[in-house]
Amino acid sequence: MTAPDRLAVSYQDLAAAAQRLAGHAHRTPVLTSRQVDQRTGCRVFFKCENFQRVGAFKFRGAFNALSQLAPEQRGRGVLAYSSGNHAQAVALAAQLLGTPAVIVMPQDAPQVKVEATRGYGAEVVLYDKRTAVREQLAAAVAAERGLALIPPYDHPHVVAGQGTAAKELIEEIGPLNYLFVPVGGGGLISGCAIAADALSPGCKVIGVEPAAGDDATRSFRTRALQTVHNPDTIADGARTPSLGRITFPLVLRYVHDMVTVDDAQLLRAMLYVWERMKIVVEPTGALGIAGLFERKVDVPRGSRVGAIVSGGNVDVRDVCRWLAA
Repeated sequence: MTAPDRLAVSYQDLAAAAQRLAGHAHRTPVLTSRQVDQRTGCRVFFKCENFQRVGAFKFRGAFNALSQLAPEQRGRGVLAYSSGNHAQAVALAAQLLGTPAVIVMPQDAPQVKVEATRGYGAEVVLYDKRTAVREQLAAAVAAERGLALIPPYDHPHVVAGQGTAAKELIEEIGPLNYLFVPVGGGGLISGCAIAADALSPGCKVIGVEPAAGDDATRSFRTRALQTVHNPDTIADGARTPSLGRITFPLVLRYVHDMVTVDDAQLLRAMLYVWERMKIVVEPTGALGIAGLFERKVDVPRGSRVGAIVSGGNVDVRDVCRWLAA
């Protein structure tokens, strides 16, 4: 798979998405920490999407995508597949827009995310990821019921919506030297990298993913799409099989480097933020922070660094189990 001549998403698409999201998505806070600055030798700005609606950046892309459906399709409904955050985002966006929603989720998805998805009024269809392929199951259900399929990352309207997080960050705090972004299927980093390219030329965008699910890093290095099957990582939002048809070319065009962190490094970063900054961050949400803390990239002292905190939906029972292990 190689990059096409024309990329699917532009900065103009992000700007249009920002207008659609105005009054619907939260303009999330940007936090700083003197202790983090001392630890890294940089001026670090955290874009806290854990304070977004549904507790994650995913609401941006979901609402942007659903709001552009034709009225007759909204009446029939939508379908999404997700381990949690995209599930909740589509469920809430559908509720706000008066659209029925069906969400396909793995049986081992965090219970807090399953319950929240149902709480937003969506029908949840659970599947066994050992025996079923979620994309195939979702496509079959969508076709049977006439539902619009809203994938978690590989959709131009989803990518454009996610990129508004970095757009807001740079508009608020000014140009950056580096931007660290969690990576699963590439929707968030694609959109954020487009925003950085337009608003902060010269900013190096760094993707961070779990070492057990390093498909995006391998894809970036080889410039050929690589895959991974059900990676065993606490970062449940980054257990995606690969970058997508839309996101992979965008990553190749706009992202400067990709790195990985293991679960122990990820857990340390997450707990540091919990304890020092007093905010709840989920493992996937702490990927960018862990990449910065573990010095996976040589960031010069005094640099202005952004970190996208992508979500905060974590089951405290899981955290207790990870700590005990």
